Amino acid sequence: MSEPDRTAAHPITFSRRAALRKLGVGVGAVAVWPYLSDRAAEAFAEIQQTQAAPAPLFLTPAQYAAVDAFTEAIIPADEHSPGARQARVADYIDLLLAESDSETQRKWTMGLAALDEESRRRFQTPYDRLQAAQTAVLLGDISKNELAPATVVEEFFATTKDATIRGYYTSEIGIHQELTYKGNKFLREFVGSTHPEHGYEPS
Repeated sequence: MSEPDRTAAHPITFSRRAALRKLGVGVGAVAVWPYLSDRAAEAFAEIQQTQAAPAPLFLTPAQYAAVDAFTEAIIPADEHSPGARQARVADYIDLLLAESDSETQRKWTMGLAALDEESRRRFQTPYDRLQAAQTAVLLGDISKNELAPATVVEEFFATTKDATIRGYYTSEIGIHQELTYKGNKFLREFVGSTHPEHGYEPS
């Protein structure tokens, strides 16, 4: 069965199967992004359940808006399931950052600032206000060296994309609607899927 293309109009190729394989073996940014603590995982679950207004612990409102736009561009809503925005992945990243060390926070904040600076340089507007076509061009360019990022903004793309994938596939939406997992609550980390679209073959 061929899997739906979440990014048909987007130069970044997002493969859900590839993303799940990365989660199964550990994503490239594991050293940067530890898993949420029990307390933060519970907070993430409550945010999803209540759909309360964003109240970030680390991000400023403007940073939250940019991260929210970034995550939705990476995993947009489609006919199968909602995207990263509805899954509250920006809140997941905020919780990760709130628990990170000061150097990780500093480097990530510099990366987000570099993304916004690049957006303003090219399109004279902050990243979270870009049109879809502009977002596609910008992210397509900064993702070209994803496996070996050489600039601050390229490193930001790689690490934040990894965090986006992890946040989405540990969210209520990612597990129950995207993976069609039949359990009764979110998971702190991905443990596998039996959905045929994700490469599962019964023994």
